[in-house]
Amino acid sequence: MDLPTQMGIDSDDPRAAGEVGRVGVAIDSLADIEILMDGIALEEISQVRTTANSIGYVWAAMFFALAQKRGVDPNAFGLLIQNDVLKEFIARGTQIFPAPASLRLAADTIEYCTEHVPNWTPLSMSGYHIRESGASAAQEIAFTFANARAYLDECVRRGVSVDQVAPTLFTFLAITMDFLPEVAKFRAARRIWARLMKETYGAKDTRSLQLRIFAFTAGSSLTAQQPLNNVVRASLEATAAALAGVQTMHVSAYDEALGVPTESAATLALRTQQVVAFESGLTTTLDPFGGSYAVEALTDELEAEIMELSRQIEQFGGALTCIESGWFAQQLSDAAYRYTQSVESGARTVVGVNKFPAPSEPLDVFRVDPAAESGQIQAVTELRGHRDAAAVKRTLGELYDAASAGHNILPATIKAVTVYATIGEIVDVLLDVHGAWVPTAHF
Repeated sequence: MDLPTQMGIDSDDPRAAGEVGRVGVAIDSLADIEILMDGIALEEISQVRTTANSIGYVWAAMFFALAQKRGVDPNAFGLLIQNDVLKEFIARGTQIFPAPASLRLAADTIEYCTEHVPNWTPLSMSGYHIRESGASAAQEIAFTFANARAYLDECVRRGVSVDQVAPTLFTFLAITMDFLPEVAKFRAARRIWARLMKETYGAKDTRSLQLRIFAFTAGSSLTAQQPLNNVVRASLEATAAALAGVQTMHVSAYDEALGVPTESAATLALRTQQVVAFESGLTTTLDPFGGSYAVEALTDELEAEIMELSRQIEQFGGALTCIESGWFAQQLSDAAYRYTQSVESGARTVVGVNKFPAPSEPLDVFRVDPAAESGQIQAVTELRGHRDAAAVKRTLGELYDAASAGHNILPATIKAVTVYATIGEIVDVLLDVHGAWVPTAHF
């Protein structure tokens, strides 16, 4: 989705000017979802995936409403909602509400999906963005699991069993150019997750102990200089992920350091993934590095480092405290600075940047059609004129009442999106209840 959508801002809002449709699709209401999914049978979809974090509850509501309108059981198809709003405070920056309210809304989504659509994935614990912001491998896992504990603790507090939630979850992690350490990172993460579920949460279902991993090749490893080198980088990263036994992956396009990928670059990225999956034979052996001195030693080292960081976070008071104090942000800032210093000093080699520089042929870069923004603004304006204004007002009032009373807001949000309330209108109601996030001095 484009940034205004992720921030809960409608396309016709002055704050969205120049950003509508620029880095993703603009979604203002259920009408846009109906266009997006037109001609696609929901029951034939394995899984729809999204970057919805601060608006995860709206995204769930929209697909629930779409299924209802089509007469399809929402549980008949898959939906992965990233819904990891806490990492937005640490890494990406699309948070809308204060951290405690944001956690509550994310937990509303998890709780509702667990009860009504267990085939959906209501949380993808996202270390990828934390890593892309400068974190080390150990920080990526420790910070991600700290956030996961905050969500799980809130769900358990509400009476939701960990065995109802944990088997539905995915974790979303980066794959960088540190080949063997990345393989070790995934192995260490699995060990730690299994112990966390069993020893801390008392999970009884063995599926709760299994960490399902969605790996994404690191966009930060791509360079604008000699961009075709990025094909090799992405291929190596995809190979590392396959050797680490991830459940699913995404390969970045070689031109992403220059802009939104072109169709040809995106296709090559997909083919790279498919060659690794279907030609290499890497997926036929479970844990092929098991027993390797180097990888076993790296796994042990990373596990110890992750556990030490996790203990520090718990001593500080957990994820919310580390977010509100700015501790997470400071840690990432320091780590990113150290990484940049290593590249600029030459201690870390980046081919084509600080070693072996050479001019490269200019690439055709994807350009967004300027008419797309004006067309989307017109569509929102027409929607407001054609929908049932009284129904929108009534359902938004019900949403306000539910949020003010501390009830789960998903039922009220579903009602609101069904009558075509916009994302911005829904978010504005919740801003009246929860207030807006204000950065700390640490930022």
